[in-house]
Amino acid sequence: MAAADLTTHPGHLARRLQQAHYLLWNTMVSEEITSPQYAVLNTLVAEPGLDQRTVGERVGLDRSTIAEVISRLGRRGLLDKVRDPEDGRRFLLRLTEEGVRTHRKLTVRTARMNQVFLAPLTAEERTLFFHLIRRVADAAEGLRNPGESLVAPP
Repeated sequence: MAAADLTTHPGHLARRLQQAHYLLWNTMVSEEITSPQYAVLNTLVAEPGLDQRTVGERVGLDRSTIAEVISRLGRRGLLDKVRDPEDGRRFLLRLTEEGVRTHRKLTVRTARMNQVFLAPLTAEERTLFFHLIRRVADAAEGLRNPGESLVAPP
């Protein structure tokens, strides 16, 4: 039996891409704040006062993962939970001043890291890369939401 050509396996390539991103993130952006944690900070800068479930949906994290991310950011003093005045069972999230400062600092570093990460591609290729990877990622959401189709429209 011949060995499989892993360069034709999207999962293998996605894992290699993730490894490269992780390395760049840790060296150029932050060893303390992870990329998913930054995504939460970024979401709350754009839309302060969201609840935990909605933040998780916005950044593509499942319920248990978003709970852990929110907990860690809270322990670091980067976000606060405020009881929803309209629904006492729910907490709304907002960044602290330190959270806003951290987001600002990481945003600059993330922009530099993205330049390095995407350096092998031309501007045109970057546009195509983002279009294709978004299409695959959006279709893959069907794995989490079984009612949605995994097949992209032609």
